[in-house]
Amino acid sequence: MQNAQIAYLKCCPGHMLFNNVLVSQTLKNQLVSLVKENRISHAQLFLSQAGTHSFALAVAYAQFICCQGRKADDSCGVCPSCAKFEKLAHPDLHFVFPNCITKTVKKEPDSRQFSQEFRNFVFANNYHIDIEDWLSELGGENKQATINIRDCSNIILQNNIQSYEGGYKIFIFWCLDRLYHAAAPKLLKTLEEPEKNTLFILLTENHDAILPTILSRTQLVKIPQLSQETITQQLVTDFGITPQKAADIAEISEGSYVKAITLHNSSSDLRDMLRKFEVLFSGMSALKNQASPQQVNFFAVQDTIASIVDLGREEQKSFLRFVSRMIRNILMLGFQNENLVKATAEEKKLLSYFTKTISLKNAQSILHECNQALFHIERNGNSTLVFTDFFLKVSRLML
Repeated sequence: MQNAQIAYLKCCPGHMLFNNVLVSQTLKNQLVSLVKENRISHAQLFLSQAGTHSFALAVAYAQFICCQGRKADDSCGVCPSCAKFEKLAHPDLHFVFPNCITKTVKKEPDSRQFSQEFRNFVFANNYHIDIEDWLSELGGENKQATINIRDCSNIILQNNIQSYEGGYKIFIFWCLDRLYHAAAPKLLKTLEEPEKNTLFILLTENHDAILPTILSRTQLVKIPQLSQETITQQLVTDFGITPQKAADIAEISEGSYVKAITLHNSSSDLRDMLRKFEVLFSGMSALKNQASPQQVNFFAVQDTIASIVDLGREEQKSFLRFVSRMIRNILMLGFQNENLVKATAEEKKLLSYFTKTISLKNAQSILHECNQALFHIERNGNSTLVFTDFFLKVSRLML
């Protein structure tokens, strides 16, 4: 994600103020009120869905608490404290996040050993961070990255030390759901009875994975999913694209601005997948319904399958997931539930042609074939055979 966002970074502010965070103004106002009325709970659990700006909100909240020249509703952005927050280098701001053994840290990893890498990762993605991207940055996609016992021991030690600047000590836990269960008991007493002016901000997208003993010690702050209008406006601001293109991306981003950025950066790939989908499914319909197989453009089908095979396995899986999304959208169009369709304007125009050949009668079977093809690709099956078989089997299922 990082390399694809270079242009995006140039237009983004260095400070992460409340004003820069993509969350509802109501929630921002609530956090501001907690600070101004001196009602800051010592342990707060920020619960969000994937792709929301929860990490940025946590940093903006911490910066506002520590700011030496607060405005009515935001940090000043210019005081010594804010200057340190701009670099994420405030001595009383501590980040705890999933980590694992890597090529550079070969044993006993903890968050402190990756602090500079994590800051660089945050800046490179302008605070829109995602756990899969972080694992890729670590080179730990195949390892079980956790918040471990050493992280918890470091927190307890730091909690017992007086703050450097005489104000709050703030610990931001990113992806609390990856807290190693054996490490959790070490935190409980600290969460329940921290030192004075200590704040724990715990972030998760998976409420069910948090231990009840931790939930009972925290104040829940729910971060709502981003609206399509918010994502559309932000895409126009950040990338200078047309409102229609931004609206199309927002429509299929599922409330995730992280996903919206990825979709923007791969918009040409989406159009290419749509063209491949059109060739394959038009060929399937023709093969099922034409009296003579010679009327099917097998050369176009073969070329399309070959181009999918050339993409590599990860892109092949992405295409099959794209096909699954298109099938579900066709069903919704067929039922005239257009408000439930998650597709761009270009996709909707094409998909409307398939509402007579894909319906409730065959959609489940087609989706099953998509999942089977995905299963075989994941297990290193011959891609050409897998997609040829997929084409022939789905052809027999078309109405």
